[in-house]
Amino acid sequence: MKKWKLFLTVGLQFSLVSVSFSQDKWDLRRCVEYALANNISVKQADVQSRISALTLNQARLSQYPTLDLSNRTGINSGRTQNPADYSVSTNTYFSSNFTVSSGVTLFNWFRIKNTIAANRYEAEAAHTNVEKIKNDISLNVAAAYLQALLNKEQVGTSELQVKLTSAQLENTRKLVAAGSVPELNALELEAQLARDSSTLVTAQATAATSILQLKALLTVDAGQAFEVYAPPVDQIPVESLAELQPEFVFNMAIENMPLQKVNQLKLKAADKTIAAAKGAMMPSIDAFGSLGSTYNNKSTASDLKATPTVIAAPVGKVVVGGTSYDVFNNYVIYPSKNVGFFKQLDQTFGQSVGLGVSVPIFRGGQLRTQYNRAKLDMENIKLQQSLDNQTLKQDIYKAYTEATASLQKFVAGRKSVETSQKAFDFATKRYNIGLLNTIDLLNNQNNLFKARIDVLLAQYDYVFKLKVLEFYKGQGIKL
Repeated sequence: MKKWKLFLTVGLQFSLVSVSFSQDKWDLRRCVEYALANNISVKQADVQSRISALTLNQARLSQYPTLDLSNRTGINSGRTQNPADYSVSTNTYFSSNFTVSSGVTLFNWFRIKNTIAANRYEAEAAHTNVEKIKNDISLNVAAAYLQALLNKEQVGTSELQVKLTSAQLENTRKLVAAGSVPELNALELEAQLARDSSTLVTAQATAATSILQLKALLTVDAGQAFEVYAPPVDQIPVESLAELQPEFVFNMAIENMPLQKVNQLKLKAADKTIAAAKGAMMPSIDAFGSLGSTYNNKSTASDLKATPTVIAAPVGKVVVGGTSYDVFNNYVIYPSKNVGFFKQLDQTFGQSVGLGVSVPIFRGGQLRTQYNRAKLDMENIKLQQSLDNQTLKQDIYKAYTEATASLQKFVAGRKSVETSQKAFDFATKRYNIGLLNTIDLLNNQNNLFKARIDVLLAQYDYVFKLKVLEFYKGQGIKL
């Protein structure tokens, strides 16, 4: 019995969690955070940033001395020179050479220093570009989110229109049954209900499509349950349009927008790249040093501890009293033995150290081309910076102009909704007492529906344009 209770308790808790998850709604903050964590473009930019960091680290390490350990081991056969004692013989022997070498650039007209600086600016630009990609994603998500909210509102307005027409049709059928109005009135309302239902279906399809587009932007599975949190549009906090003057916003954006920072950093990197390319055409001074030793398995030496052999060998003649005598000299010969591995390394150990000067005279125009190309790259970055700043200014002024127009449309739209509602209420009263035909009633109803849709469009467009201006001002995207 206890097991069944435990099973039911766990099952109930799991069901509640599932229901809670299915009913969970996505607000803008959650959408943006999810997109930034899962968007492939953001991940690619982050990988590029890490690559730039690796390049910078490699450039920094290039200013330190190099250190190499090398070994050449092999079997030599035929008439060769013994690397241990430099004797020439016909033999087969095993040899091994060991070398430790090091080198460092002492001076090269600051080429390495400028290369490090250029790579540092490039790494900062790549890191800032991640923020630029995130900003773009945030703005796109905000646009898609507000579009989904607008489409959801339009569905609600269309549903209200269908309910209103249905209520009018039901009331008209009662009037037809009572003989107060002709059957034609009911037929005209049935046709209007069909049109309103079609409009509702279209609005629902548009809303579903906008949700799919938002899912795609967030990389959420298309089949996953997804519902956006819809705050009342009039409660979305926005700055006053008077505080978002385009020139002021533009000056703020120049300082705060990641793209403008990226261009500035790339410009600094290009300047250092030019200096590094110029330094590469100048003479450079390097220091080098090496340690080396050799081993040969045929290398031998006299064994002074062994018993020597004394050999008397003639070294000349001497004449005494007209008689020639041979003169002998005793030679002591010790038997030979192979020299050990470590002793050979000690005996053949050598060192070298020195300075080198490299003067690039002619390398097929490679260095000069690199220098000229670096200057052209800098010119291209300046042009791109001017283009991006110009585009930014146009976007800000366009958003401000459209926000102003949307505000005017919204103010006029609210007045239109108010007057259309009064006209429709008055028309409904006249229709109910038989003083107005169905066509005129439907015209008033359609005018009210259109006014509601127009004011929604203007209101959401106004809010989005203000959010764009706030975004360029450096406040980010928030609802």
